[in-house]
Amino acid sequence: MVQAMVISTQAVQYPDSDGQPMSDNTRQFRWIVYIKEGLDWLFADNPSVFVAGDLLWYPVEGDNKTRQAPDAMVVFGRPKGDRGSYRQWEEGDVAPQVVFEVLSPGNTVPEMSRKLLFYERFGVEEYYLYDPDRFDLAGFVRRDDRLDPVDAMQGWVSPRLGVRFALADNGDLVLVRPDSLPFESYQAVARRAEAERLQTQMAQQETQMARQEAEQAQQRAQVAEQRAEELTRRLQEMGLEP
Repeated sequence: MVQAMVISTQAVQYPDSDGQPMSDNTRQFRWIVYIKEGLDWLFADNPSVFVAGDLLWYPVEGDNKTRQAPDAMVVFGRPKGDRGSYRQWEEGDVAPQVVFEVLSPGNTVPEMSRKLLFYERFGVEEYYLYDPDRFDLAGFVRRDDRLDPVDAMQGWVSPRLGVRFALADNGDLVLVRPDSLPFESYQAVARRAEAERLQTQMAQQETQMARQEAEQAQQRAQVAEQRAEELTRRLQEMGLEP
């Protein structure tokens, strides 16, 4: 008796969430936002660079178990836009070229080793890790089929991003754009925006005051001219020449 082979026609589901939190604490979250928003700012005018934070990346079609969600990733050659996940086969088979991870106390050595092997296996060109608790910065760059460690990260410039890496004296991560502008925290951007708003408001008020003073001066001149004309008329009525 020949048994018929049953083939499932149900489509493979690729969840948009792995059930894990974006961050374990406020410090880790702050640095993830610092990196991701800085990358967004860096490539804001380039429509062919996709930047994402904590987005699930599925590199293999039909396999929803092989996946990672980098804290931040940059994909050159892919358009901007919203995505529930990054399914590589739907993105021209372009793998993220640069990924970032911000460590938390809950991260283990085996876990981070598995991530390194994942990124190495699936084509990541640059992989950077920052530990805000231990003030440690590490980087890996692809050479042939391996992600080799960067010998010295202080002053290192990313080949893909053009961003310079450094640690400040207090251990904070410092990222500097190719145009020498540093990445900024949301608070710093908000403070500068508020200062610019107040400066613009003051300039507008000064312009308005100057306009009002000019209008008042013009009105005074018109009144003076009318008085002079009235005085001339009265003198002429009296038979006098002004």
